[in-house]
Amino acid sequence: MKTLLTIILSCLFLATAQAQAPVKKYGQLQVNGAQLCDQQGRPVILRGVSLGWHNLWPRFYNKKVVQTLHNDWHASVVRAAMGILIEDNYLENPKFAMQCITPVIESAIKNDVYVIIDWHSHVLQTKEAKQFFGQMAKKYGKYPHVIYEIYNEPVEDTWADLKKYATEVIGEIRKYDADNIVLVGCPHWDQDIHLVAESPLEGFSNIMYTVHFYAATHGEYLRERTEAAVKKGIPVFISESGATEASGDGKIDPESEEQWIQMCERLGISWVCWSISDKNESCSMLLPRATATGPWSDDVIKEYGKLVKGLLKKYNR
Repeated sequence: MKTLLTIILSCLFLATAQAQAPVKKYGQLQVNGAQLCDQQGRPVILRGVSLGWHNLWPRFYNKKVVQTLHNDWHASVVRAAMGILIEDNYLENPKFAMQCITPVIESAIKNDVYVIIDWHSHVLQTKEAKQFFGQMAKKYGKYPHVIYEIYNEPVEDTWADLKKYATEVIGEIRKYDADNIVLVGCPHWDQDIHLVAESPLEGFSNIMYTVHFYAATHGEYLRERTEAAVKKGIPVFISESGATEASGDGKIDPESEEQWIQMCERLGISWVCWSISDKNESCSMLLPRATATGPWSDDVIKEYGKLVKGLLKKYNR
């Protein structure tokens, strides 16, 4: 009797977990106007967590972290931030980079979680990005789980240059993947979304534009700019954000963070929080003694990590 009860409970647990699996629930994502939608055209908001730079915190790039973030934190999307800068980056050591991001991507697919493949850079590298995303689209384009973020945070690039870059990289992706979502960065650390609103890309479907905020620095002016862009029909996806100052350190501002999240929920904007890492700074969510795989008890989750986990469990029910 005890064994039978255990089996029944296990089956119920698995059924519940499968019912909550985001990709099983939403399927192939699409963009309708300014809104991210499921395969039936119904509005969707993805909410999740970004891993830190793969070349700085490679220990968190494993299959079990994805399971922890989905099952324990209720994330519906995870972001693999493949570093293109700093030491031991993808351009210097592509084999190591792929050893890091591949388990994350494939665990997301296995667990029916959406995954952002992020070209984590601040400078244009068109040739290298085209080659990489062509390979990713060829390998993973058949899976509805995959989202391509083709340029994390442009800094000095003009919107005209970014449009040219995006046209080339998206064109390469679409050779192998006709419909998965592509995220396009905008100037000035993904804050000049008003420039996108004045002159969006043409000729592509299922693309969105990224806005990044750090709530203790970026306040009402950037929220107003973002909302104005959405109301003009620009599909926005917040692929990186934090409750800290823009440096990633300093004070945590939960009130401003809540204002940002409430705006996202009202406008139907997906949001991802930075980051699963163990650096001695405010936006790193874990202490160094946290295990590489999770699940993590509260005593190794830092203040900001607890805030993010709480938000995800509140909104991703």
